[in-house]
Amino acid sequence: MSNLEAKQPARTTYRHGNLRQALLEAGLQLARDGGPGAVVLREATRRAGVVPNAAYRHFASKQDLLQAVRAASLSALAIAMEEELDKLEAPPRSPEYARASLAAIGAGYLRFARTETGLFRTAFSVPDEVENDVDPAKAGNSGLNPFQLLSAALDRLVVAGVLPHERRPDAEYLAWSAVHGLALLVIDGPLRAQPSEQIDAIGLRLLAMVEKGL
Repeated sequence: MSNLEAKQPARTTYRHGNLRQALLEAGLQLARDGGPGAVVLREATRRAGVVPNAAYRHFASKQDLLQAVRAASLSALAIAMEEELDKLEAPPRSPEYARASLAAIGAGYLRFARTETGLFRTAFSVPDEVENDVDPAKAGNSGLNPFQLLSAALDRLVVAGVLPHERRPDAEYLAWSAVHGLALLVIDGPLRAQPSEQIDAIGLRLLAMVEKGL
């Protein structure tokens, strides 16, 4: 930091009129670099260039900021899953598309865990009831959060005749636990030092196993 930067006082007002968004973006960067434990309100205000008291009208506490960063992290995860769905070329409503969409959902989930590990950890840092959550802050471009994207993919399997209707209830939890478990093994467990090519291969096999196991 230069002497000039060190001497500049922190702003008490935010020039662009959107201090909340500036604080949220600072919190997201903190989470990206260090996970949920790094999301500290005082540091977010420093990065936004304002005094700490200026943040309280938007976030009353560190926990409030963490909740907002967590929601944005879930939204980023949903978008990563949607990006994989957008790559699919099979005809919509076909069995091929239904199968591919479930695999795409899992592939996006795993990719996000590996490339945005800090945000991934933050997304699951606070217990939450996700099944009926309609908070748009947690949704991707489709308006669905990650759990809802998974549910939609499983519904497509039923409609396409790939998954028997009687096996549909609670299938989200079976698929989610398998893919989330692999993600944790990769980012925090014994698979974290394995080559990327091996992780990719394991991921493909796991996603195929999930579909067959449902």
